[in-house]
Amino acid sequence: MAQTPHRDKLMAAMRNPKCSKEDILLLSRAKERYDMWKKAVSGLNSTGKKRVEDLTFLLNEYKDYIEVEVIAKEGSAFIKRQKGQLKLDNSILEEFLCDLIHPSVLKGLPDFPLEIGPKTAFMSLSFTPSSLVSLNEKPVVALKLKDQDFIIGKDIHYKFSSDDSFSTAKTASGSFALAVLAAECKINLDKTMFQEAAGTAARLKQGCPYSKYYILNEYLDMEPEDCRLTAIDNVFLLRHAKRLPFEKRNSYEEVRKQHEEKPIDLEIMWMFVKCIQKFIDSVWYNPSAALKRGTFI
Repeated sequence: MAQTPHRDKLMAAMRNPKCSKEDILLLSRAKERYDMWKKAVSGLNSTGKKRVEDLTFLLNEYKDYIEVEVIAKEGSAFIKRQKGQLKLDNSILEEFLCDLIHPSVLKGLPDFPLEIGPKTAFMSLSFTPSSLVSLNEKPVVALKLKDQDFIIGKDIHYKFSSDDSFSTAKTASGSFALAVLAAECKINLDKTMFQEAAGTAARLKQGCPYSKYYILNEYLDMEPEDCRLTAIDNVFLLRHAKRLPFEKRNSYEEVRKQHEEKPIDLEIMWMFVKCIQKFIDSVWYNPSAALKRGTFI
């Protein structure tokens, strides 16, 4: 089933009771442009880097329309102020990433359904019995999850019981999305966001040590840091650009100029695709080959 996080945000915004009739009309036109974007994506026949190039061109074209013409030029004060909460802008990149996970771009994708896109993903699992006596009751499973902007993973189903026959009264069951690769999509990245992402990456890797965690950022609002000192695998600066100064952020001309001069870079996007491909191709852990390697890992 196709993942459409941006379309979902557009439709939700149109149902928002705080949106005026003018806002709804503006968003309806945006929805028409969205349909054109997705039709163009579905019509692509290219493969490999050429397909990534085509997808990135269409992404820039659509983002320019939404972020420059819809939000910066025609958007009401409500849309401009609440665009982050409505996720009208950064959800575009989330949906673009879903389109990247395609056999025409990536080789070796499995033949079973993957969980792809924005998901509430697994962080940790623990047991919290209330007393010694309660050990003979249904296990209390404390599952820690966190919303991720984008994942590649699989649903994992579990069942724990204090009874070896797994009787219903003494069995706890459930499921979660296990993210083996996660990406945070940021319009602007500041120091606080970076530190929060580093904490998320560390917790994600406690639950799945072989997982990868990336940040895809458009405008930098901090001094770059060495992410090797954190659990973040890399930060991709898609536009090679810093955030506009405060006094220019609501200027249509300044926003338009920045989009024209600093589009999302195909080469940076291709670097990210190559990281995913390398991850798909790699053997995450093979203890049986330790003697041949001469190392445990």
